[in-house]
Amino acid sequence: MRDALLRAAHVDADTVLARAAREADELVAAAHAEAAAILERARRQGGAEGAAAAKARRTAARQAARELELAAESEAYADLRARVREAVRRAAADRTAQDRLRRRAHALLGPQAATAAAPEGGLTVVAPGRRVDLTPDTLSDRALERFGAEAEALWTP
Repeated sequence: MRDALLRAAHVDADTVLARAAREADELVAAAHAEAAAILERARRQGGAEGAAAAKARRTAARQAARELELAAESEAYADLRARVREAVRRAAADRTAQDRLRRRAHALLGPQAATAAAPEGGLTVVAPGRRVDLTPDTLSDRALERFGAEAEALWTP
């Protein structure tokens, strides 16, 4: 009887141990699966965050490049404007040019229009209800405005 009880106890113990080993293996396998899933989620999240950070950097770099480009274009336009203004000032100082400006003003406003030499050069012309500014800076600015977007061709490759 004692041997039968011992054998039964050993069988029960072996069964319990086998079940415990299986449960331990299942728990370990489940832990490995959970760890793999966590690692995969972390990789995806890291990839997404990295992609978003890279996109933000590319956007910032494009914006900085565009700002530099616009600053260079603005500087080129300001330089062009200054050169044109200076050239028109020199040309407007000529007596022949002043006579031509006066004739143009009278053609625009009529022979009764009053002309006056502007302190910065050129003329201002006034007729009742109308005024024409023929100063070098105004003439230069109008000429550049007529070029419009075509002026960009001067600094665009």
